Amino acid sequence: MESRLITEITVEAICKGFIYSQREGKGLFGLSGTLTIQPEYQRNYIYADGKKDVAVIDSILKEYPLGLIYFNKISDGKLEVLDGQQRITSFGRFVNNKFAIKDENGMEQYFSGLAKDKQNRILETKLTIYECEGTETEIKEWFKTINIAGVALNNQELLNAIYSGEFVTLAKEEFSNSQNSNIQKWSAYISGTVNRQEFLERALEWVSKGKSNIDGYLSLHRKDKNIDELKNYFTSVIDWVSAVFIDVENEMKGLEWGKLYESYHKTPYNPTTVSEEVQKLYADPYIKFRKGIFEFVLGGSIDTKLLQVRVFDDATKKSKYKGQTIRAKEKEISNCPLCAMGNNSNNKRIWKQSEMDADHVTAWSKGGATNKSNCEMLCKTHNRAKGNK
Repeated sequence: MESRLITEITVEAICKGFIYSQREGKGLFGLSGTLTIQPEYQRNYIYADGKKDVAVIDSILKEYPLGLIYFNKISDGKLEVLDGQQRITSFGRFVNNKFAIKDENGMEQYFSGLAKDKQNRILETKLTIYECEGTETEIKEWFKTINIAGVALNNQELLNAIYSGEFVTLAKEEFSNSQNSNIQKWSAYISGTVNRQEFLERALEWVSKGKSNIDGYLSLHRKDKNIDELKNYFTSVIDWVSAVFIDVENEMKGLEWGKLYESYHKTPYNPTTVSEEVQKLYADPYIKFRKGIFEFVLGGSIDTKLLQVRVFDDATKKSKYKGQTIRAKEKEISNCPLCAMGNNSNNKRIWKQSEMDADHVTAWSKGGATNKSNCEMLCKTHNRAKGNK
């Protein structure tokens, strides 16, 4: 890959013909239309937080260096930003009055309201740019090494770069667009942010049946002209979840809904019955892990390990062990009730507390409480055997 250093391009030159898409949340063009600011392999613009974008302008006004910027030469007279689009989009937006900064008196100031000398200081700032030229493989390999302002590219952003093309473009328009009216609904079930590609990553993970399969899926579909399969599968999962669980709970966010859909979407459910069961479990003080409630209900309310039902505390176990052991010694039987009923050599064995586990006399799943009156100590062998029934 070849490169040459350019030091004469100013902020003003970049901002000529600057176009920012509010709907897509990205800078499109600059440098009188010759520069593509956010090519498809770039991550979304993530500096629009009132901090990072403001810091870029503050750095320019204080004449701090903005760091190196890299352009990729596509053809004569056509360039695209290889590294620096966050900074370029930030000062482009500011010069076009898209956000304000605070002056030394704490007053908000848009570019048009700045003193003329400050406007000139921004516009006349010269940028340090390397113009690079190479094959697609060379350019994308270089892009993968970029880490700007401590915000490293995440895995999906890297995959978007590697497999850039029409499929990724269409996928980002659907799943990485903060203006999509479905985002609010999706946010009930998906963790992360649109701008960092986490919604797109979930959609790809679900349709490809696992995060480790996303790479292969993008490779296979890179040249597709539509995202119908991706969009339809994602919609099917979301619609299934919202139909089965009519109540939206905070703990639903970030669950592996793709896997749950694959396991249970062919099972019929009564949403009203499901809702009643979920609310009953939410009201249960013995359940420690509420996120497990949804898979527990989908699976027929069988696997209590999903709920991490609260165990007996040490004081209860110590008290029950002491009482059982005293009574067992008086009767010359084992302090494990199940061993005492047997005919082998353990029927008179007195187990150490460390060799025993606390168990529910009446199972939690059958309404048994996690309290002293419903606790008994069993040897570890019998406790495991009982738990496996």
